[in-house]
Amino acid sequence: MVKRSILHMLDPMPNNSPFDVNMAVDAGFDVLIPYNNVKLDSIHGLTQDAIFSRSPSGIKRTGIFIGGRDLGLAMDMLNASKQAMVAPFEVSVFADPSGAFTTAAALVTCAEKQLQEKHGQTLNNCSVVIFGGTGPVGIATGVIASLAGAEVTITDHLSIDTAMDVATAYNRRFNCTIKGALASSESDKTGLIATTDIIFCTAKAGIQVLSANVLKEAKQLKVAGDVNAVPPVGIEGIKNNDYGTPLIHATNSPGALGIGALAIGNVKFQLQHELLKAIIGPEQPLFIDFRYAFEKARQMHF
Repeated sequence: MVKRSILHMLDPMPNNSPFDVNMAVDAGFDVLIPYNNVKLDSIHGLTQDAIFSRSPSGIKRTGIFIGGRDLGLAMDMLNASKQAMVAPFEVSVFADPSGAFTTAAALVTCAEKQLQEKHGQTLNNCSVVIFGGTGPVGIATGVIASLAGAEVTITDHLSIDTAMDVATAYNRRFNCTIKGALASSESDKTGLIATTDIIFCTAKAGIQVLSANVLKEAKQLKVAGDVNAVPPVGIEGIKNNDYGTPLIHATNSPGALGIGALAIGNVKFQLQHELLKAIIGPEQPLFIDFRYAFEKARQMHF
């Protein structure tokens, strides 16, 4: 008899994400077990409780999903779970806090595809500015783009110290080269985008970050992606379904292209679905973080 598939959903927050629960069901898991307020020091014990209750063949149909909002904590939890495995009792672990890993992977992949197809360039040595860069999606986007060879600046709208502290922390953790900057005024934003190749907007939903007046100051913009689907969108002129659509307000960058939230979200949805399916019954356990998600997104869309 084939064992039912079980996903243990470990979350340091008071509630698991309904989005992730729905996605796991639709990916084919038979049973979902949510755990809330999970501490890092509980991961070892929870993992070993999960792995020793089934035979080596049955354990392949057991998975662990790590949520939350803190990217660093999610990575620490993934690593702690991996270290708790005892062969041949090993299960796959998928970390995606706030959906940030799959969203960021989708965002960067969409931009990279447009950059290559329409401008004949790669991310390597391109300049990238991320507005709302100190939130979960912004950080993950910055790390992915930096590791892909881009020159990345993440911004905070209140404090340059916050932006620089986040950049320093994640540079140290992942050996990347992110810079931090302040984007509190129109002047700040104009200066940041004047000579950048790619703009990512990962700021809070329902807030316009870049107006038409700011966008017209961009001199070499090639691609702009916005993950905010709630009006007003983060970048004026980008529509939710845009995918490689001319960015009309970037008048001094005639080749600039916009990518909207629903286009990015479609790739994110497909990506998360495939990754959840992948951890049901693989021959060898998978340990999925933002790097794995990005490579999978590239495979799916190039």
